[in-house]
Amino acid sequence: MHVDLPDKLYYGIGEVAEAFGVNTSLIRFWEKEFDAIKPKKNAKGNRKFTKEDIKNLELIYHLVKERGFTLEGAKIHLKEEKSRKTLSNFDVIRKLENIKSQLIKLKQEL
Repeated sequence: MHVDLPDKLYYGIGEVAEAFGVNTSLIRFWEKEFDAIKPKKNAKGNRKFTKEDIKNLELIYHLVKERGFTLEGAKIHLKEEKSRKTLSNFDVIRKLENIKSQLIKLKQEL
């Protein structure tokens, strides 16, 4: 899964949920369940997600939604040393998917 968000410092929960195609309640739930998700909150208490949060959400989404991990399994996987390798592989896959989508767009424009 690669989310397509504009390049900026912070993202609101609504745009994050929309980018992932999920409800805001799931994003809040994952925030409580996974230590890797640490959005900043403004004075009103609105969550502001960073690019690092988005990257972690992509990995969690990949593990839970695409690979079928349980939440507990995903937590363990993230904590284990091999999660760094998965993250590296995941980054490569995400970049390749991005390149593929750009190539498809270029092909359609021909």
